[in-house]
Amino acid sequence: MSKENEEIKDENLETPETQEAPGSQEPTEPTAEEQLAEAKQHIEELEDKNLRMMAEFDNYRRRTNKEKLELMATAGERIFKEMLPLIDDFERAIDAMDKTDDIDSVREGIRLIQQKFLSFLDKQDIHAIETEKADFNTDEHEAVTTFAAGEDKKGKVIDCTQKGYKLGDKVIRFAKVVVGE
Repeated sequence: MSKENEEIKDENLETPETQEAPGSQEPTEPTAEEQLAEAKQHIEELEDKNLRMMAEFDNYRRRTNKEKLELMATAGERIFKEMLPLIDDFERAIDAMDKTDDIDSVREGIRLIQQKFLSFLDKQDIHAIETEKADFNTDEHEAVTTFAAGEDKKGKVIDCTQKGYKLGDKVIRFAKVVVGE
């Protein structure tokens, strides 16, 4: 074969897939060292991010605990502030008892103070537990004794020895009652 034929043959052997375009290079796989360095950097970023999140959560927890304590303190303050006029009324009633012989006016004053106090409790969502002609309910009543009262009053509240109260739907003091048997 002649030299020309060999050159033509060599040119024909190179296909477009095997020929490289000028200036283009195949993407090279990163070495194991590069992959390790990249993974270490990623781990450091995640650890930093985790540390910041933990610190942020800790600050959030402290802040919310502080807010809860402040809320409880101010809620108590508000309730006691609203009770101060009641104390003033009791002091005036005691002074009136010492200075007057008119017992009816003193009684009326005490009743007004009681109504004012009951209104205050109502604003605080505190209500007395119903006991009159009620069925005995262990969720609201505490039986202090039982009394033989006949079949029609069996399991019913006959008498209340101490009123019970609820704050919303939660019992804060059970009503002490006598139950028929």
